[in-house]
Amino acid sequence: MQNKITPFLWFNDNAEEAINFYSSVFKNGRTLNVTRYGDGAPFPKGTLMSATFELEGQRFMALNAGPHFKFNEAVSFFVNCTTQEEVDELWDKLTVDGGEPGRCGWLKDKFGLSWQIVPTILSELLADKDARKAKNVTEAMMQMDKIDIRALKQAYEK
Repeated sequence: MQNKITPFLWFNDNAEEAINFYSSVFKNGRTLNVTRYGDGAPFPKGTLMSATFELEGQRFMALNAGPHFKFNEAVSFFVNCTTQEEVDELWDKLTVDGGEPGRCGWLKDKFGLSWQIVPTILSELLADKDARKAKNVTEAMMQMDKIDIRALKQAYEK
């Protein structure tokens, strides 16, 4: 089934490397189709022009189109994680080789794409009817880079 809306990612010249990287990070990653540049194109013949790939059931399109546009934090991909192990694994994999950790579960990968690696329990704790508990969780989260479920729970129980 084709998604009605598909994120479209503009890369300078390393879309194929990025697709391979993302497919190695997420257990359910795969390339669906690839189009390559031919003779007379702005890139060497055989270079990936565009591709459709899938990560955890979400389709993406990627394009090698030159350095005209860069990723920024205005758009990020939110990844729900069920365990601390999943948070740790994705955080470590996405920050490798030049990725940058950020605050509150945000990070930039080595391609400059922003991600939010967030345990599902965070939204549950933040939505608690006890405003004091939700505030404690918020304050704890604001001090974190990678989200720590145990620390969130400790803040909640204060």
